[in-house]
Amino acid sequence: MTPAINSAKRAGIAFQVHEYTHEPTAESYGMEAAEKLGIAAEQVFKTLVVKLDGKQLAVGIVPVTGQLNLKQIAKAAGAKKAAMAQPDEVERTTGYVLGGVSPLGQKKRLATFIDCSADAFATIYVSAGRRGLEIELAPKDLQALSQAQLAPILA
Repeated sequence: MTPAINSAKRAGIAFQVHEYTHEPTAESYGMEAAEKLGIAAEQVFKTLVVKLDGKQLAVGIVPVTGQLNLKQIAKAAGAKKAAMAQPDEVERTTGYVLGGVSPLGQKKRLATFIDCSADAFATIYVSAGRRGLEIELAPKDLQALSQAQLAPILA
């Protein structure tokens, strides 16, 4: 059990957990998940943490097939600029290791933005809190649980 799975259980939403053997040599955690689980990569979303205006952290959730648009997430958050957060700060704030950062069950709740493309799917996959573990859930449930806003944040 991870904090992400516990969070989904407590909320009483429909979800499925998918586990696979993570290869330490994998170049992209998300693409590895899509490949090993046999699902469309566009349906697998990565959780990225940014620093807004050099101060507060925020979360961007985008398909693993694309890149986070830093200008768009800054705009969505009402900030002037965004930069990728430092790995140690990400791990300390979320409670997860890189490659296993889940948008659910983070130690500290951060402003969260999900790319609008998530709405095209009945369910999407995000990290369940560790490498090799994905949670499948409806985008609206992810949005509700993470108190996220939908925004066009894909580059």
